[in-house]
Amino acid sequence: MSGNDEGGTALDAASHSPKGWALRGARAAIAVPGVVLFGSFIGFGAMTHDYGWPLWIAVLSTLLVWAAPAQVVLAGALASGAGLAGATLAVTVSAVRLLPMVVSILPVLRSERTSVWTRLLAAHYVAVTAWFEGLRLTPTLPRAARMPFFLGLANALVVGSALATAAGHALAGVLPTALSIGLLGLTPLYFLMSLERGAKGLGERVALVLGLALAPLIAPFTPQYDILLTGVVGGTIAFAVERAARRRGRAA
Repeated sequence: MSGNDEGGTALDAASHSPKGWALRGARAAIAVPGVVLFGSFIGFGAMTHDYGWPLWIAVLSTLLVWAAPAQVVLAGALASGAGLAGATLAVTVSAVRLLPMVVSILPVLRSERTSVWTRLLAAHYVAVTAWFEGLRLTPTLPRAARMPFFLGLANALVVGSALATAAGHALAGVLPTALSIGLLGLTPLYFLMSLERGAKGLGERVALVLGLALAPLIAPFTPQYDILLTGVVGGTIAFAVERAARRRGRAA
């Protein structure tokens, strides 16, 4: 075997090691979803500056909470005088929405050698962008590569978001208020468009349409439970439509 062959084999082995897969995941974070996410955290950083948060607290909230909606809830609760305990409870309740994401992605990521602590670490990183990109990119990888790739992806997203938070905090005096608020909405809009693009069955499409249609109708009557009721009502109807369509398909 020539020296070049040996060098190529060594490089190939390194690229397929856990560190190599983690680096690939980190590179995958520098794409449209990551850029959209970073833009959202620039808006969050500017908002925390307006609320009087020191820079280090704004960045620490991104590193620890790692979910822009929950961080907005935290900032709003503290600004309204809810107190630390009340703000913590509000953030905890808002984080329940991430539980189905954790349940859906962990079986995809783990292997027989994945420890409980590694699974718990991965669960911490499950937010909208990491979840969506993880489910999109990892199923095509070897089973042993999925967790390192996801952790590399998620860590790069977290670090980038922390830097974006710091940038937004520093630019707060320059950014118009309307732009800061608009940046916070980038991730939900991207997530909505990604769901539409990935919708395969009739039920999924019906659920998206009903969610958009029902939310503004329910919100004025029960603003505390609008998201919950929209999901329950829209999801139930979409499930019934999908089931009826399958029955018709079998009977045809």
